[in-house]
Amino acid sequence: MLSPALRSPLNLPALRWLVFYALILAAWVMLFAALAGPEAALARAMGQPLWLAICRAGVENAGYWPAVAMWALMGAAMMAPTLVPALRTYDDLRHTAAVPRGGFWALVGGYLAVWLGFALVAAGLQLALAGLGGQAMLWGTPLLLALAGLYQFSPIKEGCLSKCRAPLTFFMGAWQPGLTGAARMGLRLGAICLGCCWALMALGLIGGAMSLIWMGLATLLMTLEKLPQIGRRITIPLGLALLAGAGFTAIGG
Repeated sequence: MLSPALRSPLNLPALRWLVFYALILAAWVMLFAALAGPEAALARAMGQPLWLAICRAGVENAGYWPAVAMWALMGAAMMAPTLVPALRTYDDLRHTAAVPRGGFWALVGGYLAVWLGFALVAAGLQLALAGLGGQAMLWGTPLLLALAGLYQFSPIKEGCLSKCRAPLTFFMGAWQPGLTGAARMGLRLGAICLGCCWALMALGLIGGAMSLIWMGLATLLMTLEKLPQIGRRITIPLGLALLAGAGFTAIGG
């Protein structure tokens, strides 16, 4: 006799996780194609290394809605991985009657809706800074680095991180039933995550803008920062490093 797991044609919980990770991978592939593609061709024509072209890729010359699309892709690629601990906790509760069918995707949708809102604002700021020209980057770079560094020490950041690091406690205190409830919890998780990470994400506004290397490093740091044990060892050193970067760029500028 085959076990029920073997008789089942599809492992639906595993399948939705595969789809979730596939969507993250697709977002990264689209970012690479959008940012590295034209720059890579130019790099080959000029004999420059590909990694340098990737670092210089940006959206400064794009219109508003293409810039929104780029920031939305960044939100999906960079912030969806940081949702994994909370999403796993929610998925572990699927055996209870409180978790509705489709709640997994409602939670993800609510979370990403917050970062879509961030994309609408960030795209406008991106193009506004680009319109000010290179002079804006001279003062904008150290200012944004200093802001991000100081925010690492703020009580708001710490309060948001404490909730991100204890997803089960979050769900126990903020549980709402049904699909609508799952979407609302996703919105609330997104708002908490925004409180954690908006300053680091805003570094994408710095000149040269959307760098794949910066995005990969920022995603790693934001994901690790939300882990209970590792994250507590990262927040302060990261803040000090950002402040040092602000000082270095201010002096160098």
